[in-house]
Amino acid sequence: MNHTSTHPSQPTDAAAEHGPADELTVLESLERRTLWLATAMIDHANRGRPSRSGLKVGGHQASSASMVSIMTALWFGRLTAEDRVSVKPHASPVLHAVNYLLGWLDASYLTRLREYGGLQSYPSRTKDPDPVDYSTGSVGIGATAPVWGAVASRYVDDRTGTTRRGRQYSLVGDAELDEGAVWEAVLDPATAELGEVVWIVDLNRQSLDRVVPDIAVGRLQQMFDAAGWQVLTVKYGRRLQALIDLPGGDALGRRIDDMSNPEYQRLLRCDAGELRRRLPGTGPDAEAVAAVIADIDDTTLVEAVRDLGGHDLPALLDAFDRIDDTRPTVVFAYTVKGYGLASAGHPQNHANLLAPGQLLELAARTGADPADPWAAFPEDSAEARLCAKVAARLSRTPPAPSAPPPVPADLGRTPNGRASTQAALGRTLLDLTRSAPDVAARVVTVAPDVASSTNLGGWLNKAGTWSSTEKRDWFADDAETLLRWSERPTGQHIELGIAEVNLVGLLGELGATWSRWGHPLFPIGVVYDPFVGRALEPWSFGMYAGGQSILVGTPSGITLGPEGGAHQSITTPSIGLEQPGCVAFEPAFALEAEWCLLDGLSRLGREDGSSTYLRLSTRPVDQALARIPQEAAARERRRRQVVAGGYRLRTEPGARVVIVAMGAMVTEAVKAADRLAAAGHPVDVVVATSPDRLMRAQRARDGLEPGDSWILDQLFGQRRPQALVTVLDGHPHTLAFLAAHTGGLGIRALGVTSFGQSGDLPDLYAAHGIDEDHIVRAALDLLDRPH
Repeated sequence: MNHTSTHPSQPTDAAAEHGPADELTVLESLERRTLWLATAMIDHANRGRPSRSGLKVGGHQASSASMVSIMTALWFGRLTAEDRVSVKPHASPVLHAVNYLLGWLDASYLTRLREYGGLQSYPSRTKDPDPVDYSTGSVGIGATAPVWGAVASRYVDDRTGTTRRGRQYSLVGDAELDEGAVWEAVLDPATAELGEVVWIVDLNRQSLDRVVPDIAVGRLQQMFDAAGWQVLTVKYGRRLQALIDLPGGDALGRRIDDMSNPEYQRLLRCDAGELRRRLPGTGPDAEAVAAVIADIDDTTLVEAVRDLGGHDLPALLDAFDRIDDTRPTVVFAYTVKGYGLASAGHPQNHANLLAPGQLLELAARTGADPADPWAAFPEDSAEARLCAKVAARLSRTPPAPSAPPPVPADLGRTPNGRASTQAALGRTLLDLTRSAPDVAARVVTVAPDVASSTNLGGWLNKAGTWSSTEKRDWFADDAETLLRWSERPTGQHIELGIAEVNLVGLLGELGATWSRWGHPLFPIGVVYDPFVGRALEPWSFGMYAGGQSILVGTPSGITLGPEGGAHQSITTPSIGLEQPGCVAFEPAFALEAEWCLLDGLSRLGREDGSSTYLRLSTRPVDQALARIPQEAAARERRRRQVVAGGYRLRTEPGARVVIVAMGAMVTEAVKAADRLAAAGHPVDVVVATSPDRLMRAQRARDGLEPGDSWILDQLFGQRRPQALVTVLDGHPHTLAFLAAHTGGLGIRALGVTSFGQSGDLPDLYAAHGIDEDHIVRAALDLLDRPH
């Protein structure tokens, strides 16, 4: 399928009805009203609504103001129904103001910014009551989300035969370009092929604390250009350009171009007299600049100096019309932070609120009524007619809901011999292609250049690699090449560069296709477990935005002996336990890995769905230790226990101690139990497959959240209390909450609390106190306690 964007040219409806001159008049009126609504919304949240906590509600009047012209031009001038827009976090009041003008937000919400159940502080797909295409708020992640949204859209198109023509816009604050996530996305080779991606940079040259001393726009432009992007710049507005076009005005242009950001920003705070003194400077063009501005009246001079291209509607519309849809585009729009407000250009205006008198002045300048701040335009006005036409033009038909195919709970195989849970991942995906092909067809795997080292090779050879166009595999005839990179639109694996943030960004968008396009996918991302922490924030944000996916962290723990401390994960079990919107598993045996993966797949692509984190290991484990029941009902009982959080592997008469083990440490737990039994101390063994679900069961039992608690009764519901020894290849506090089930007999939580180093497993386990000797000693310590 040809994915070349063919975005249609969209003249505004105002132009069609009134002509270009009237179009600009109407757009400028909408621009003023949008500025007023966004500013008044923030003022009301902080001054109009009673505060029970005494804390400042917050909001960003200046950051919103710098985006008003850009968003007015885009929404009311060029946006189409197929387009999607990610709005910079601090401009959320502008988005709500636009949605209100279009009739998509009830006026009652304008007084509920940052109120519980009201408008969110930053745009949210899942929590705001009005249309929001992308959740933003985590700096840099909202900027890159449309890149991955474009990939996800193309992937769905290749499966459904559709062709989307819309653009994927990111409205980006210039400070966001400091984020590494931005450049990881820009530099990924796949991005250069995405002609539908358009970034519009709000170049106000201020950060939270100050004026950015050297934002080096030229260098940024070169970096985008080197990555294959079209670079457009909207620098001067009409008033300023008119001065530069005067005889001798080229000196004024050079002067403004050459001055530093702080010096220019200082000019924004000057009256006309001070401008005439400061603007010429002391360079060779000083006299020429002074001559150019000498006959300019004071009002025109003050307005012209702050008249940058990002506030000039015709200049913005012209830039949007010059977008090349064959490659990604970045538009650098020069703006003034706080444009149109009394705080314009002030270096500390980031969280500044206009004083009451300044707000009244703004109302007078924008034609608003402070006594009726949320008043709509009269129905017969040109503004109301344009809003109605734009709303009709941007109206979208909600995607038809499509239920994902039912996922089997058990594929019927019983692994034997020695196997690792990591190997079970690839095995299960291949089994799905035979046992449940409709489910396998929805699976899309993503890896940052680690597919072969995480046992996805067989799946990759079977499913193929996805590419929007078919590409030749130059090693197809090489008999010694085992991994086949067959790149084609029907492929189901997406390989990215080594950037975990890109991986989870794409996962989030692939996991949102069920709600965006009505086509559920089953996205599975595979990353080395030590790097889950690096990917955590954008993955978490993807879940917040409604993306549902499976993240596989493998290999994990100090069990990665030869890899050394740099690749040994310690805190990831706790991450899985604590992450909202996600169920975490760490299976011990291959069949458990299959069951947990299938459980995760069954929760994807649905309104009440959730994500899954699987922590897997490369350590081969004797599968006979699992004692998988042969009888069908007993096997199903074991499966239900595994996905509920754990099961009793051994229950011994008279046992006063329970060893609770996770993942690869089950082998040591069983050996320790055998040694204790031989010494006359019978102990029980519990395999914890999901501390996450056990914690939820405990909270449900205590009435702290809805859910079932039956699994706790099956694991710890013995008539007599028992002491606990918990052991895992990760931080011990992951299972420490199980102390609530000891009946007061105590707990010894074993795990890893320091950085590791290279070594054999027996040495590493002993050094960190998780080998069978330490398990035996911990059990004996508990047995020796007086009862």
